[in-house]
Amino acid sequence: MQVILLQDVKALGKKGELVNVSDGYARNFILPKKLGLEANAKNLNDLKLQKAAEDKRQKELLEEAQALGKNLETKTLEVKIKAGEGGRTFGSISSKEIAAALKAQCGIDIDKKKLHLPEPVKTIGTHTVPVKLHPQVTAELKVKVSEQ
Repeated sequence: MQVILLQDVKALGKKGELVNVSDGYARNFILPKKLGLEANAKNLNDLKLQKAAEDKRQKELLEEAQALGKNLETKTLEVKIKAGEGGRTFGSISSKEIAAALKAQCGIDIDKKKLHLPEPVKTIGTHTVPVKLHPQVTAELKVKVSEQ
């Protein structure tokens, strides 16, 4: 019997896949637990429409991320930090502070988890911070750190 999975099923398949299972497995496990639907013409057509809608949504998200990435690469963010003699800084600038400064200066709200700093910024100067906006889109944000 062919079944369209509504959820991921271990050792069988992922959500939205069309799989062949034995009649007893489908009747006694998959269908009663609402893990899948019988693959008839109506359900197959619904699956095709859902996949088309999902593909369209993913394409729109990718285009938005690319546009935001181009916008971010043109921006230079300025962050101030206290510094002592010889350019030594007191403290550091983390991704949380960069995200807050980006929202304050540019009006762009990005989650701090999307900013990939290997370690907090502890020196004065210009630094590039990679921003992962989408699995396929990574932008470079310039952060200028200056004395307060």
